[in-house]
Amino acid sequence: MTDQRRVQLGDTDAPAEDEVVEAFDRVVSQGAQRLHRTWREVLTTGLAGGLEVGVGVLALVAVYAQTGSHLLAGLAFSVGFIALLLARSELFTEGFLLPVTAVVAGRASWAQLGKLWGGTLAANLVGGWLFMWVVVHGYPELGPTVVESARHFVEAPLDLRAACLAFLGGTVITLMTRMQNGTSADGVKVVAAVAGAFVLAGLQLFHSVLDSLLVFGAIHTGTAPFGYGEWLAWFWYVTLLNMAGGLLVVTLLRLVRSKELLQRERAAAGAED
Repeated sequence: MTDQRRVQLGDTDAPAEDEVVEAFDRVVSQGAQRLHRTWREVLTTGLAGGLEVGVGVLALVAVYAQTGSHLLAGLAFSVGFIALLLARSELFTEGFLLPVTAVVAGRASWAQLGKLWGGTLAANLVGGWLFMWVVVHGYPELGPTVVESARHFVEAPLDLRAACLAFLGGTVITLMTRMQNGTSADGVKVVAAVAGAFVLAGLQLFHSVLDSLLVFGAIHTGTAPFGYGEWLAWFWYVTLLNMAGGLLVVTLLRLVRSKELLQRERAAAGAED
């Protein structure tokens, strides 16, 4: 009776609020589109994502070098998230809500999700590595700031604090993705991108791709007291905890919230097959 009453009060025939239904439909549709990309599309979109988020890293380092403020640098970094949003590129950590929901809804397979995650992450890192080489050689005066910023992450011991910062990093960026897909207005999506960048970069949360670019830049300077081995020792656990934060805190709650909608979507997908 409760579901029937809600249907009568809303504009759709789904057992949920109209806004939830509209957002769910956007999430499933966009997630399915991403998961059905070819390898060429996955790799080129991920490569572009690494290059474009690198623009945000450049802005972050430049502002921090001039002001010494991580919060202002975090705001500057929002250029990278805005570029990702408007250029329709892909960042690995943006794939914890939309594609997973599409798979659970029966619109794609887990193998396609693995392809999207693996291809996007590898391409993000390659694109970021290349972009940071250009940055440190184009702006050698930023080298000391890049090294200082990178040391905060790569030299952090694997302890409770580091685990929490990595977990929060995945939570924040997945929440940003959820906010952006809760509206069809580009202006509101940009606001969400700025807010996400401010919290993620301004508070120096651990992010597998963003912070890897800083580490790559530091290594490119030739003056960093660490190398790729130290980066890998940091990168593996940050990646896993980013995934845990995004999947367990944001995605899982949204899946539970949309249980009835998922059931209807799976039934529809089965009927089409």
